[in-house]
Amino acid sequence: MDHDVDKLRDVAGVLNEALALLKTEEHRLAEHRAGRERDHDDRAGSPGQTVIGLGEMTRGLREKLDGLALYAGFAALGLEKRAEGERRRLRMEPRCVPSGTNRMARPLGEATVRALQLLRELDTFFAGGFAARIDEALAAPRATYPPADWEAYRRQGRIEATTPGAS
Repeated sequence: MDHDVDKLRDVAGVLNEALALLKTEEHRLAEHRAGRERDHDDRAGSPGQTVIGLGEMTRGLREKLDGLALYAGFAALGLEKRAEGERRRLRMEPRCVPSGTNRMARPLGEATVRALQLLRELDTFFAGGFAARIDEALAAPRATYPPADWEAYRRQGRIEATTPGAS
């Protein structure tokens, strides 16, 4: 196995704890919004976008936990080819973490901040720069997605794609 069982257990523990924190935050926001007319505001940082961002992050962490279990199971069963595929997927950054925060109102909720701080511990587990992206998400002064001006957003994406060294 690429990682020993203790390391995998540690990674699973962090993922599981972060997932529980984000689910708590989702529940808190759902209770806060209960009984109110549905908010159809699609602006970055709106209550609806905040819930969408949290949902994206919880799904991403759930997928990573599932992938970790598959990897460990395939490796333990001697299915090396299947284990290798899961290992490659497992090492990729969780889908929408921390990018789900781009939709979320500031200040971020306490449970969201704590979950992201926990996930920073997995910087060396995930491929390149995970902690730096979490730091950027935590420092962002406001939500940025969806953009107010889609054409400017597309133009900026084209500029960044053609600029050497732009990320």
